[in-house]
Amino acid sequence: MIFINLKNILRSHAQFHRYMRISIALLLGLGLSLSLSTPSQAHWADLAVADIQIKQQHVSVNLTVPTGLVAQFDDDKNNQLSDSELTKHQTAIQDFLNQKIQLTSAGQKQNSLVIKSATAKKISANIIPTPDTHSNLLLQYQWTAPLSQLEMKYDLFVPGVDTARCLTQVFRDGKVDNIVFTPTSKTAALIDAPISQQITSFIGLGIEHIWTGYDHILFLISLLMLGGELGYLLKVVTAFSLSHSVTLFLAALNIVSVPSRWVEIAIALSIAYIASENLWKKQPQARWQLAFGFGLIHGLGFSSVLQELDLPRTNLLASIASFSVGIELGQFAIVLVVYFLLSYLRKFPWDLTIRRLISAGVIVMSAIWFWERAFMG
Repeated sequence: MIFINLKNILRSHAQFHRYMRISIALLLGLGLSLSLSTPSQAHWADLAVADIQIKQQHVSVNLTVPTGLVAQFDDDKNNQLSDSELTKHQTAIQDFLNQKIQLTSAGQKQNSLVIKSATAKKISANIIPTPDTHSNLLLQYQWTAPLSQLEMKYDLFVPGVDTARCLTQVFRDGKVDNIVFTPTSKTAALIDAPISQQITSFIGLGIEHIWTGYDHILFLISLLMLGGELGYLLKVVTAFSLSHSVTLFLAALNIVSVPSRWVEIAIALSIAYIASENLWKKQPQARWQLAFGFGLIHGLGFSSVLQELDLPRTNLLASIASFSVGIELGQFAIVLVVYFLLSYLRKFPWDLTIRRLISAGVIVMSAIWFWERAFMG
């Protein structure tokens, strides 16, 4: 009798731990789905764009910014600064922008600032889902002598948002430079900028793009979920990198053009397929071939940032190559973290349950993205 009771107690204890493991796994899968339930490109709503023209002692900045940054001047709360609002608050807006945007030549700040409404740089719906939330300003600066050196400090970002940035093109004497201002990189030279400045900007943009592109991250995680030695996983990721680099270059050079909506739908489906394989496959054979094929699609998705920048031919290859390097650096960092976490997970008997439930959560998330992109525009 004592033996039977002891056996029942042990069985109950084992069942309790089994239920606990399953509950933890379910919570992890649910948390993954809920934490990523926002659209993968929502951070583009924090984007600003600036076209800067430098002529002799005159500088004009055609600036498109989220209206929320200047909401105190939006009297009718329609998410647009009108001509009348600009006229009414001219002095206050000038003081505000002088604090956030500073142009300096040989240690001297600009002599004057005039603010007008401006025709916005064309930004497609692929970048800003709700363009009506942005306002367009024309900032005009004047110096007393021709400019030979000019530096800009840009600090007009949504507070507390690491993905906020200002994509900038500088036009002077037929030359065009591209600059990316971020909350951690606020200052740049506008005249005779070193090529290293542009390379660094685009490497940072590439790293940021992969780290905030939740769909690409989930694809990488799903690729690695079946495990394998680090050498094999690096082979898989290298195949993915090579293929998406090909289409990234072709799309950024406007040699290949596919509607962004169809690209985003295909990316969602690719994630769902890889995650579904994780539910029934036991070994990661042929993963590198799949990674190469689907990488061609993801490369088109990566190119959307560069396409919307409308990069000029000047330093074009340097910009694309730097952006691609940034993506690869960010990608390999993700791969290493996932590899070591999965290696640690293998020590536990409920490893397979966790992996399958994570894959199920990824399928749910990719289904949500597919629905949003296919049927909700």
